[in-house]
Amino acid sequence: MHYERTFIIFVKNSIMKAPLWVKFSFYLPAILLADYVAMAILGCTTCLFGLGNDFYCGGFCIIGKIILAVSGAFFLFLIYPDMVKLFKKYIHA
Repeated sequence: MHYERTFIIFVKNSIMKAPLWVKFSFYLPAILLADYVAMAILGCTTCLFGLGNDFYCGGFCIIGKIILAVSGAFFLFLIYPDMVKLFKKYIHA
């Protein structure tokens, strides 16, 4: 029982409050890798179903842009509190 509470405290104090450089070094590449894997799976699936070049020049590009935009918004959501703290620190220094 004591170990479970210690682990929860560890997660709250270290992982959830990761520094900004950790977010840029690990979270951003992980998000981009997830985008790459999702687009590769989508591409393989559409090739399996026999969709031609028209799909890759139209719908596939639109889906890729949407996935990349959502990932970018998610990453901005992750770093926004840290950026606000950083700017407030330098403004009041």
